[in-house]
Amino acid sequence: MSDIVLCTLNAKYAHASFGLRYLHANLGLLRDRAEILEFDISQRTVDILEVLLDRQPRILGLGVYIWNVTETTRLVGELKRVRPEITVVLGGPEVSYETEQQEIVRLANYVVTGEADVTFRQVCAALLEGSPLAAEVDASQLTVQPAFDLARDKIIPAALPQFSDLRLPYDLYSATDISHRVIYVEASRGCPFECEFCLSALEIPVRQAALDEFLESMDRLLQRGVRQFKFVDRTFNLNLKVGRAILEFFLDRFTPDLFLHFEMIPDRLPEALRDLIVRFPPGSLQFEVGIQTFNTDVAELISRRQDNAKVAENLNWLRRETGVHVHADLIIGLPGESAESFGQGFDRLVDLRPQEIQVGILKRLRGTPIIRHDAEWGMVYSPAPPYEILQTRLIDYAMLQRLRRFARYWDLVANSGNFVESTPLLWGTGSPYAGFLQFSDWVYQASGRTNGIALKRLAELLFRFLVEQAQADELAVASAIWNDYRRCGRSDRPEFLRPYLSRLEAVPEQAASARSLPPRQARHAAKPG
Repeated sequence: MSDIVLCTLNAKYAHASFGLRYLHANLGLLRDRAEILEFDISQRTVDILEVLLDRQPRILGLGVYIWNVTETTRLVGELKRVRPEITVVLGGPEVSYETEQQEIVRLANYVVTGEADVTFRQVCAALLEGSPLAAEVDASQLTVQPAFDLARDKIIPAALPQFSDLRLPYDLYSATDISHRVIYVEASRGCPFECEFCLSALEIPVRQAALDEFLESMDRLLQRGVRQFKFVDRTFNLNLKVGRAILEFFLDRFTPDLFLHFEMIPDRLPEALRDLIVRFPPGSLQFEVGIQTFNTDVAELISRRQDNAKVAENLNWLRRETGVHVHADLIIGLPGESAESFGQGFDRLVDLRPQEIQVGILKRLRGTPIIRHDAEWGMVYSPAPPYEILQTRLIDYAMLQRLRRFARYWDLVANSGNFVESTPLLWGTGSPYAGFLQFSDWVYQASGRTNGIALKRLAELLFRFLVEQAQADELAVASAIWNDYRRCGRSDRPEFLRPYLSRLEAVPEQAASARSLPPRQARHAAKPG
């Protein structure tokens, strides 16, 4: 039994909740009276509730996000019907804005908005001990002081904590987490930019963790066996001194199975970072690069500052001179962006050869100022999470549906690394956007679905389209698809390829160095040439 249960519903089991671990680490004297329970959105809420009630908590802290708000609302509704005396405290980005509109807020007792690391402790202390400072060892040393009255306030804005106020949470990753889940870390919080579609635009200023303390924590994680680190910093390469120190730290401790994921500003890659990046072996670094749009008018409209020429130069350098796995993001449905404009940006990005292009559909995140464009640009969003755009003045509903399927099939075929040799055949020397859109339309007509397509079936659909619709050479197509199929580790012989197999030479087995990488990145790294 625990007085405080910290809980969330993750999108998948592999996604350990970083936020809950921060909350637990910073409960002060209440830490031993609390525990973390994680579930995922595929589980039934009645089963989750059974586990929660078995702990007999006095306080239930729930992390609410865009991906779990529907299920979490149901969970709170069921909880309040059977155990109304349990105090429910909500937190997370989904309930940090527009709280007056949300059913889950009506059901809960309290909502802590913003970064709740310190304020949640103060709320719990007030609930359990009758004093907001009961859990503080020395409250006078805190820069974040309590400023709420539980008898009066249901919505409690958290004062922005500094890293000096926080205890880092990395010791709360268990051995099971390290073996089976994504390990999230952060060296900074906040973002210096003001892109109107993004919640990070509201997180100003950027705050930096004490570098020595942070690196000591990373060293302990390495000693415990962590080899894949996902940095959630919005702008890893903003502070060059810190960026260099982190890269040097991992270079000094490098092992062949190390994998590091960073989000980076795409037009900022000075020599001070380049000379370290080139020293990492192929596939050990992944950079998530938020391009979002190449349309300068659209970028200006949404307050996004980006030097596209510098972006192109940096991506070309990364692909030419390094083994970095580049994951680049584009968004469909931004105000002022037409399907044709998006297509031109997509072609431009394909030409820069990132290993992955994540095609996202614009979401109307609560609190973001993107809504100021609704009237002028005819922005119509779904009222249900994740609040994706349904149509705009420039892209009607039917076209947006086609682009939604385009994004899904691109992830299945191109981003997956399952068809690295076959995918470029879809456009040859023409437009990647036009070629892949034609393929996307055909696949949907032929299969009627965008998920649950087995690898063998997808390979057959790709073969049929290239041969029947694109009139490509059968043997060349069969050779590319067979090489891709074998590279995925499959040893069976698909029926549709059997007439060609006697004339084909199988691709060599995947290199041992690639096998230590995450599967998706390993398939890209194993591409011949």
